[in-house]
Amino acid sequence: MLDTARIRADTPAYADRTGEPPVFLDSAGSSLPPRVVLDTVIEHLRREAEIGGYRAATERLDDLAGVKSAIGTLINADPTAIALSDSASRAWSDFFYAVPLVPGDRILISGSDYASNAIAALQRARAAGATVEAIPSDETGQLDLAALDSMLDERVRIVSLLHVPTNGGLVNPVAEATRIAHRVGALVLLDACQSAGQLRLDVAELGVDAMSATGRKWLRGPRGTGFLYVRPQVCRELEPSRLDLHSASWTGPQEYRLAAGATRFEFWECDVAARLGLGAAVQYLLDVGPDAVFATIAAHARRLREGLGAVTGVTLRDLGTAHAGIVSFTVDGRDSVEVWKQLRQADITVTVSHSGSTLLDMSARGLDSVVRASPHCFVDTAELDRFLTAVADLAR
Repeated sequence: MLDTARIRADTPAYADRTGEPPVFLDSAGSSLPPRVVLDTVIEHLRREAEIGGYRAATERLDDLAGVKSAIGTLINADPTAIALSDSASRAWSDFFYAVPLVPGDRILISGSDYASNAIAALQRARAAGATVEAIPSDETGQLDLAALDSMLDERVRIVSLLHVPTNGGLVNPVAEATRIAHRVGALVLLDACQSAGQLRLDVAELGVDAMSATGRKWLRGPRGTGFLYVRPQVCRELEPSRLDLHSASWTGPQEYRLAAGATRFEFWECDVAARLGLGAAVQYLLDVGPDAVFATIAAHARRLREGLGAVTGVTLRDLGTAHAGIVSFTVDGRDSVEVWKQLRQADITVTVSHSGSTLLDMSARGLDSVVRASPHCFVDTAELDRFLTAVADLAR
């Protein structure tokens, strides 16, 4: 069972505040870190100011290695299969741009794929003479596995899967889709930006060839952090589009050798303090119990869906049959940005997901935007109810 009191005491936004606490429902955007993350980052920055960045980083080499070990424990991967990055988008792109493409190759993207992924796919397709095709959704809104199966042939090089979209609580059937894609030898790249930290991730069970994630959302790490997992058998066959003296070694006037494992997807220069903070965030999650955190997030999201579903004038916009911690909705007669502003005046933090972020899905549903509420485990039921009351007042 989750120790909510401890988690709130460990969160500066609650422990250091006097008066009524905020209602924070934007962990799908950038969550509230626990104190250990804040302290880890600040302490390292102070150490850099005392002795310089090089020496400070050398002092923390074991701790930096521990960041990958903690992530490996969380996703059931060997640390050598993990590359640290400055964002999920960077991690996703680093793998995507390393996959060779030739004229006639096909790239499949999810119907709810994120704009950054789709833009990268379109750019590479244009340069290589490949094509980009969207996998249809089924009647529930999730990835249509039968349609995916019918689209596959030997020309499909990459299948981009989205675990949880940015604009709703849908959870796609990743493991099943991966097994289908592998029948024709296609590589599967999973965007776990919205699932890492709120859903169980086991890369061995999912079977994906690569997976990208961010630190700032459900993992409660610093901004400017992320990671990439690459299946070892696949990693050995790929050369990143850009290299430096960390991702490769200069072995002769005209020769270089790629680094072993996923390190080849890293650059030497990085924000050491932020990476240590990411490690602290992942370790904190492991210490408090991932399963209990995931269950609490799921329970909070169910409470919001049930509460919003009972409000006249509010329409839930989540698709699929399995749901995660994102709850999307609209209020009749109210622009989503207006709803966001009104809630912010009441110290309730949500966000708005616009059609440009998930163009195919939102256009198909005729939506310009939705309000997105994403409660983490540190939120209590009284705060959830304050949010529901505020939305009901707006709807009236």
